[in-house]
Amino acid sequence: MLKFTKMQGLGNDYVYMDAISQKIDNRPDLARFVSDRHFGVGSDGLILICKSEKADFKMEMYNSDGTQAEMCGNGIRCVGKFVYDKGLTDKTTINIETLAGIKTLKLHVKNGKVETVRVDMGKPILEPKEIPINIENIEDGPGLRNIKNIPIKAIDKDFLFTFVSMGNPHAITVVDDTENFDVQKYGKIIEVDSMFPNRTNVEFVSIINKDYIKMRVWERGAGETLACGTGACATAVACYLNGLTNRNVNIELLGGNLEIEWNEENDHIYMTGPAVTVFEGGINYEKL
Repeated sequence: MLKFTKMQGLGNDYVYMDAISQKIDNRPDLARFVSDRHFGVGSDGLILICKSEKADFKMEMYNSDGTQAEMCGNGIRCVGKFVYDKGLTDKTTINIETLAGIKTLKLHVKNGKVETVRVDMGKPILEPKEIPINIENIEDGPGLRNIKNIPIKAIDKDFLFTFVSMGNPHAITVVDDTENFDVQKYGKIIEVDSMFPNRTNVEFVSIINKDYIKMRVWERGAGETLACGTGACATAVACYLNGLTNRNVNIELLGGNLEIEWNEENDHIYMTGPAVTVFEGGINYEKL
């Protein structure tokens, strides 16, 4: 029997498992099973808490389709809550190893439980080859101009995208009305566009003012989700680079709000938001 905890950050929900005290095999298959909202637990994916030789813990993440992902901003906040609330650490500042590098978390504790987490997401990646995007498809040459206002046509609509990586790739575009925009129709096409050798997450954004924007996200390997932390960070960067917002911005997602700061002194992105435990249970792994 594998023990699990269902957790969510702004409705971006994952199944979390302690892979330090439990042996977990066939991880991509397990991710697909637990993510199924009819026959499994129901989630956007699976996140495992593992031992690390470089940090306090390691986060291993799988999308609902079984593919492994580099990072998840909402997911890593819940990792911080998981390890603290379950007594795996008593520190309120911890380092988590991810495929996108080591992230530092500051845990805000109330009545012995973590309520919100501030994550140092590191520096945004703006070099085309590192995002990655196929720069041979872009005529303007290297540099920021190579990631801003890049045209992509999807079905019947022409978009202008800005590309940013937070350890995983994001394509951000501004639309008039996120509430009534058909994210599924266009997101699934843009995700697999030839511009993106590793596919991409897609963010559709409406600008309310310099300090407040709305965002919906199509996540690579998962479809539309209620929130995406790395996507919110990438969106804040893209909007600032295009002169649309300030460095500190409140981003409203379908699942709630995130506070994003792009610090001018160290170039790091800081994300603050909630982490919530939904329920706990067990899976008879032998029957999978």
